Amino acid sequence: MDRKSFQTAFGSVYEHSPWVADEVYESRLDTSPCNREQYADYLCGRFESVFTASGNERQLETLRAHPELACARSKQRKLTADSVSEQRGAGLDQCSESEFEEFARLNLAYRNKFDFPFIIAVKGLDRSAILDNFRKRIANDAETEFKTAVSQVCRIAQFRIEGILNAGE
Repeated sequence: MDRKSFQTAFGSVYEHSPWVADEVYESRLDTSPCNREQYADYLCGRFESVFTASGNERQLETLRAHPELACARSKQRKLTADSVSEQRGAGLDQCSESEFEEFARLNLAYRNKFDFPFIIAVKGLDRSAILDNFRKRIANDAETEFKTAVSQVCRIAQFRIEGILNAGE
């Protein structure tokens, strides 16, 4: 792929952070023949390596670019198509009024405590599991939660990369 094609395909795997795909492209990807699963693992690893080596400030910018959970009903900034799909898949667009209120309360408390939104790879989780994680993780210290959020961002990127690669099947 040329740079433009690569950026079009993979520029959004890290939320509002196309710089990650640019740096992965610049890192001279291995183009040796392999199967789709091996390539997915390799590509996910390259993206994660670039992101985790970028330093705390750049990582924090990406964390802050993520939307809050279950915020589609509120007047928050526009969600990316990926975020809409992922949150819908976890049923976050179907929150009861009490769930929506709890998400709103937890989102505010979490952002006030950590200065970035709560981030979790929602694929395979339902609202109850997400809320359980939210309630537990808000008690973490800042260092633990930063590391957890970075890990979750990488997991989200992995799901997105796999989805892109599998879309052609």
